[in-house]
Amino acid sequence: MKPNWLNAREDRAWRAFIHAHQQIEFHLNRRLQASGLSGSDYEVLAALSAVDGGRMPAHALCNALNWEKSRLSHQLRRMQKDGLIDREPNPDDARSTMVCLLPAGRAAIEKVAPRHVDDVRRNFIDLFTPTELDTLATLNERILHHLAATTVDSPTDDERS
Repeated sequence: MKPNWLNAREDRAWRAFIHAHQQIEFHLNRRLQASGLSGSDYEVLAALSAVDGGRMPAHALCNALNWEKSRLSHQLRRMQKDGLIDREPNPDDARSTMVCLLPAGRAAIEKVAPRHVDDVRRNFIDLFTPTELDTLATLNERILHHLAATTVDSPTDDERS
């Protein structure tokens, strides 16, 4: 079967989307690192600080971040060593671990979050009109909905042949 190559318009849209995503991630992570947190640290701390009590089961955190279990485990081990979070047995499920935001973790996210949000605003939000933001949200939600409806392990047409 002959590949259905992207035409010039499709290629431009795809490459611009990928490049913009990579560049904003690079920029935001560099700014976070200058503040003493990695992008992954920030994601974990933001998720924990958003829930009552700053605690959640590790499997729920893994799902919220859409990470692999091994990635989360490695990240939590490092953050626990740095005194940002703690892990303890889950009283509701002996097979599960609770991830707990420590005071140092809360202080770190509270210190960095305002600058991070300003950076997101300056390098993304403020570049668009409210209508353009709605359009961006709608388009990205369409992609997310499509991906959620398909499984990662679904074979492509070529793999089925």
